[in-house]
Amino acid sequence: MTWLRRHPAAQFLGALLLALVTSPFTESLPDGDLIEALRLTVVLVSGVVAVGGRRRMLVAGILLAAPALVGKWVNHWLPALVPDWMFLVPAVLFVLLLLTQTLRFILLSPRVNSEVLCAGVAGYLLLGLLWSFAYILAARLNPGAFTFTAGPASDHLMKGFTAIYYSFITLCTVGYGDIVPASGAARMLAMMEGIVGTFYMAILVARLVSLHTAIMPDSKPGNSPEK
Repeated sequence: MTWLRRHPAAQFLGALLLALVTSPFTESLPDGDLIEALRLTVVLVSGVVAVGGRRRMLVAGILLAAPALVGKWVNHWLPALVPDWMFLVPAVLFVLLLLTQTLRFILLSPRVNSEVLCAGVAGYLLLGLLWSFAYILAARLNPGAFTFTAGPASDHLMKGFTAIYYSFITLCTVGYGDIVPASGAARMLAMMEGIVGTFYMAILVARLVSLHTAIMPDSKPGNSPEK
């Protein structure tokens, strides 16, 4: 428990990686939606812990994560009562909160350590998760928002791992072409994800290099580290 309190960014990154890596292997299982709800619970709870260093952020995290979790679980058991957009909207807002706090932590950190590196990787994964939720919402509002050019027709739905896959392929600017944004809103989301992902990596690398340079000893003649 002490390690978790001292390394919230590391445990949050672990929860994110676990959720993303297991997603394609559990989606087709009979209890795939139940497992997805459990994954989302683990990610959101660890996210609340990660931003809970200050009381105000802890309260804000709980207020956003709670309706997302309640909505997801009610949607699992009673999908007709609570449609998926009702938990996706607070989930998007909560991920935005996590992302802003992660960036704030990285930019204000006085030195590079394991927590800063874990926060940097977690921030990048959060971008992919954030846009996957946005793509699902776009597909719910407009069923023709995306065109599928490969794979079985049964998989031609923007949900679950398909949304995660498309989001990270777009974030990495790979663009295989098996899923194509067809509506204006979907194209705008894809375009913005590519731009934000590029700027995120540029800002992250620049910040880490500046932090590393700031703590390096002066290498001018007469000021060697040994002296």
